[in-house]
Amino acid sequence: MDANSDPLSPTATVPVAAVDAEGTVTLWSPAARHALGHAPEEVIGRPAAALLAAPLPPPALRALTRSAPWSGALTARHRDGGAVRVTVRAHPCPEGDGRVQWVLLGAAPEGAPPGEPDAVLEEAAQKDAALKEWAYVQSPIATAVYDRDLRLTGANGEMVRLSGRPEEAMLGLQLTEIFPGAPFDEFGRLMADVLRNGETLRTDTFFRAPGQSRKRAWATFFTPLKDGDGRVQGVSIAALDRTEPHRARQRLAMVNDAGARIGTTLDVGRTAEELAEVTTGAFADLVSVDLLDSVLHSGDAAGGAGAGPDDAGAGGPDAEPVRRAAARSVLDGLPGEPGSSFSYAPHSPPAEALASGRPSLHRAEAAAIAAWADGGGPALSRCLGDEGAHSVLAVPLGARGSTLGVALFVRYPGTDPFDADDLLLAEEIAARAGVCVDNARRYAVERSVALTLQRSLLPGRLPEPTAVEVTSRYLPAGAQAGVGGDWFDVIPLSGARVALVVGDVVGHGLQASAVMGRLRAAVRTLADLDLPPDELLTHLDDLVVQLAQDQQDQAAERLPGTVRETGATCLYVVYDPVSRSCVLARAGHPAPVLVTPDGTARFLDLPGGPPLGLGGLPFESAELQLPEGSLLALYTDGLVESHDHDIGAGLDGLRTALSGPAAPLEQTCDAVLDALLPRRPERPKDDIALLLARTRALDASQVRSWDLPAERSTVAEARKFASEQLTAWGLEELGFTTELVVSELVTNAVRHAYAPIRLRLIRERSSLICEVSDASSTSPRMRRARVTDEGGRGLLLVAQLTERWGTRFTAEGKTIWAQQPLAAAG
Repeated sequence: MDANSDPLSPTATVPVAAVDAEGTVTLWSPAARHALGHAPEEVIGRPAAALLAAPLPPPALRALTRSAPWSGALTARHRDGGAVRVTVRAHPCPEGDGRVQWVLLGAAPEGAPPGEPDAVLEEAAQKDAALKEWAYVQSPIATAVYDRDLRLTGANGEMVRLSGRPEEAMLGLQLTEIFPGAPFDEFGRLMADVLRNGETLRTDTFFRAPGQSRKRAWATFFTPLKDGDGRVQGVSIAALDRTEPHRARQRLAMVNDAGARIGTTLDVGRTAEELAEVTTGAFADLVSVDLLDSVLHSGDAAGGAGAGPDDAGAGGPDAEPVRRAAARSVLDGLPGEPGSSFSYAPHSPPAEALASGRPSLHRAEAAAIAAWADGGGPALSRCLGDEGAHSVLAVPLGARGSTLGVALFVRYPGTDPFDADDLLLAEEIAARAGVCVDNARRYAVERSVALTLQRSLLPGRLPEPTAVEVTSRYLPAGAQAGVGGDWFDVIPLSGARVALVVGDVVGHGLQASAVMGRLRAAVRTLADLDLPPDELLTHLDDLVVQLAQDQQDQAAERLPGTVRETGATCLYVVYDPVSRSCVLARAGHPAPVLVTPDGTARFLDLPGGPPLGLGGLPFESAELQLPEGSLLALYTDGLVESHDHDIGAGLDGLRTALSGPAAPLEQTCDAVLDALLPRRPERPKDDIALLLARTRALDASQVRSWDLPAERSTVAEARKFASEQLTAWGLEELGFTTELVVSELVTNAVRHAYAPIRLRLIRERSSLICEVSDASSTSPRMRRARVTDEGGRGLLLVAQLTERWGTRFTAEGKTIWAQQPLAAAG
């Protein structure tokens, strides 16, 4: 072998170098000196990295790490300072100690006879170039290259296909010249930024490529093309189709959006409208929601879609009628106005969805769609035919095993047809909407029942007692909050007195209404016993504790671990028009407002008392004298509490609204509600009860009393006093009955009670009241006497001759009273 055939020969034309394991040059051939200009003494013993003008490429670094052969191009530094591109083949040479030296063979200089290593390197370089070209041309990612003037120098096959124009027609043109308008104007600006800054940019857009028929999602990369010195010589564009991930994100976003926006109210019609709003435009071009009539008319509060005139349905006589609850379209014109009623044609897609409870996907050419568009479904069939819909989804709305209606989703030309994934998405959204519709329907039924129960429990017409003039207002809470347990009452008591009651049960719905009814009945029963207000609240507290325990036991049986809250607040007031005294007690309820005749309003300072249901805590009463014409305002917290102001502001507003000169009670009620409840379309968040009472006083001429000694002769004297007073009042016709009642009551007091004994007659507006008081706390009872008994018939006679009678206990003893209607005198 001659010197020229041995690459390690000092006279060989192939540049040769050797590098040890530490990266130090150990061999430098004359051909290497000829190629790079460095003398051996200038190179040997120095780091090989000093001869490089650019870092080693990644493949060379990987080969160096693995001690594997490598061939490729390096950028070396010539002795004169310039960069020289050298093709190198590197061979590892392991040593006995495990270290590796490297032998580097370079390409022969121009004009040298080709040797075997040079041919191998050339062949490898050609293969690399071919592979790179094929990767560029055949890549499924659309790619184009632009020079420093941002003019197209080449595009691969995918970019040409998306462009819709041959490559030859686009070469030498700028992007905005090839495709003017959006989004290419923005792309041109980004290319200029990349050319100037040398940094890669990415943009995500959704548009229709010129060579495509529909819009798609694209991730576009703008990459600077740099030479060996790092100077930007051009820009490449790579467009990646991201439509499927984009649609997946859209579907997920729509499901999340549907969960957040559908079912925001407990109104059936509004829920259907929300389903149409969420899906129109983002998912379908036309949406209609049709619900069964029975769903929309489940309760009085289940409105939303009105009961409009029926359309001429195309269904058979057995088809179940539906009512359009909502409809939306991206085009002008709706598929039937909401509220229209009709029946779908038998075997049409919506009818099949209603009957089977299964969703279905239909193309425009399907026979079922064609037949339906020809003759069925009000207005919607015309929209399908006139607008050229290409696909339809018929999806039932159901919950808890029941089908409630059907939703139709339609797409027009210009959008992708529905596919199986779209059907799954529509089914998921419809399932959520179905649950919301069913919840609203069930709530409508419960609310209707609760309202009916509540109205039946509240007083239909307030009594007209002599003691006070009264009026009231009651506003149930809006549909979202549910019917509450607020109540009020006006209860006539003995001795011309009257009890005023306002209460509020914790919670909403049927449970609150039922508890309210039981408490109202209990208050009336306890009021008939003439209990003081604090004692009455104590008994009421015991009842609430018992109710809470009963409900807790029932809930635990149905669902162990369930806790149901039961509690209430109450304000109880007793007013006596004879003495003008007012006794009040409250259990956790807001204090009433007192407006004196001069127009000054203030909150009464009453002991707060615990709410009903805590058990074992005392209640206190307060007593005050009220001038005639005073106004008492009793209310529940819904009147003064609101989401837009605190209770302090509400109380100030109530006091202000009640202050001022006296006005008719109806007018005052309206003024209070207008001040505290500005007119809004939505109902209040909580029930509101307001009871106004203006006090009256009985004139001294309407009341007469006598102190009687505890002697038998007192009975005749008492009859005489009563007869003379009836004559003075012009009530002689009641003389016989009244004398008999007075005789029996005074006789009982003389025989069975203790002094002092007092007789009192009260003439009310519509009744005459006879009262006998004594110092005994023993309550008389009525019994049926035997034929042989000499006595025991007194109270029986009193009960038969009068309208009402009873006993009330006082601090001094008791009072037995009997009441006769004045109409009997006429």
